[in-house]
Amino acid sequence: MIKLGKFSFGVGDRFTLQGKAQLRAIIRANEKGLEITPVWNKSNREHIYVGTVPADTRKEADEAVKALNYKGKYFVDADHINMNTVSKYVETSDFFTIDVASFIGKESSKEDVDSFIESCKKYIGQLQIPGIEYPINITKKLLQEIAGKFLVASQQASEIYTYLKKEKGEGNFITEVSMDEVESPQSPVELLFILKMLADRGVHARTIAPKFTGRFNKGVDYAGDLEQFAKEFEEDILVIDYAVKEFGLPDDLKLSIHSGSDKFSIYPIMSKIIAKHDKGLHVKTAGTTWLEEVTGLSVAGGDGLRIAKKIYKNSYNRREELCAPYADVIDIDPALLPSVKDVNGWSSDKFANTLRHIPDHPDYNPNFRQLIHVAYAVAAQMGDEYTDMLIKHADIIGACVEENIYERHLKRLFNI
Repeated sequence: MIKLGKFSFGVGDRFTLQGKAQLRAIIRANEKGLEITPVWNKSNREHIYVGTVPADTRKEADEAVKALNYKGKYFVDADHINMNTVSKYVETSDFFTIDVASFIGKESSKEDVDSFIESCKKYIGQLQIPGIEYPINITKKLLQEIAGKFLVASQQASEIYTYLKKEKGEGNFITEVSMDEVESPQSPVELLFILKMLADRGVHARTIAPKFTGRFNKGVDYAGDLEQFAKEFEEDILVIDYAVKEFGLPDDLKLSIHSGSDKFSIYPIMSKIIAKHDKGLHVKTAGTTWLEEVTGLSVAGGDGLRIAKKIYKNSYNRREELCAPYADVIDIDPALLPSVKDVNGWSSDKFANTLRHIPDHPDYNPNFRQLIHVAYAVAAQMGDEYTDMLIKHADIIGACVEENIYERHLKRLFNI
C-alpha cells in the first residue's frame, strides 16, 4: 500500500511550467532534515479555464523529478473531483481529493439516520477524547443533527472511493476527503462522527480537509481568531488520533489545510501543535505559483511588465465575473483596488511590491493580490502571448516561485 508520508505539500501550477522551481524549494527543505512529499494538484475548473488536461500535470511532475534527479516519493492530485469528473483523472493521478462540500446538508432517509444513531449508541453520554481537557457531551439530538448534515456527503465519498478502488486497485492511490468550501466550519465533534461515517462505508481516507473557523481567502493571510483556530486545529488532531484507533482508519490519516498558501499567521501555530503531538500535515497551495509568475513578469520589466499590467487591466474590468466562482474564498474591497491608469504608470518594483505577499511592505495590497489570484483565466485567454513570456523570463520567474515556496512557506510552516 502506498503511503503519503508524514509531511506533504501540495503545489498547484495553472500553466504547468514551474514544476522544477516548485520541486527545488521542497528539495531545499528536505536538505534541512525534513521529508516533505510534493503533491502536484490541479482542479477540473483550472484545467477547463486554462485548456490543459490531467496528463499535462503528470508530465510536469515526472519531468521535474527526472530533471532534478529527485529520489523521493511524489504524487499527482486530481483536486476537488466528484463523480462527474473523476474518470478523466484515473489514468494519470494517484492522489484524489474527493470534494463532498456540495452534499453537506442534503437530506438523508430516516432509515439511514436511525441506523447511524444506533451504531453510535456506545458514544452517547460524556465522551472523553485523550488529550482534550473536557469530555464531549454526546446526545441523540446531536447525532441526529450530524447525521442530517453529513450522511449524504459520506455516501458520495463512498461512491467515488468505490469507483477508484475498482479502476485503480485498493492501496494504489491516496484519498483525501474535502469539506472546506462551505460557509460553516465543522466542529471537532462533527469531524469525529464524519470519520466514523467514512470508516463505516470503507473509505480509507489518508487526509481530511475540514472547514475551520475564520476566513481562508485565496492568496492572502488567514483572517480570524488565532486562539480559536489553534484550539480547533489541536482538537481535530486529537480527534483524528482517536478515530484511527476507534474506527480502524489508516494509521497515517492526517489533517489537510486547503487554501493553505499564504496563511502565514497560522503556520507557527500548526508547526508547534504537530510537533507537540508528533503528527503529520498536508498543506495544499494553488494560486501561489501563478501569482509568482505575474510577480516575475513584473520584475523582468519591459515586455514582462507590459503583460502583467495587461492582465490587471483585463481582470479589473471583469472583476465580478472572475470572482463569482470563488465567492466563499475571496474578499475584495473594490474601493481599495488601484485604477488601471495608476497601474499603467507603475515601475517594475511598484507592481511587484504591491502583488508580492510581504504584509508589512508599505506597497502590499491584498485586494490587488486577490484580484490577480482569480485572473488566471485572463492570462489563459491570452494564449501564447502569456506563455511565451513565461518561457522567455523563465529564470526570473523560477527564482520567484522557488523563493516564495521555500522562504515564505516551507520555512515558516516547518520551522526551518
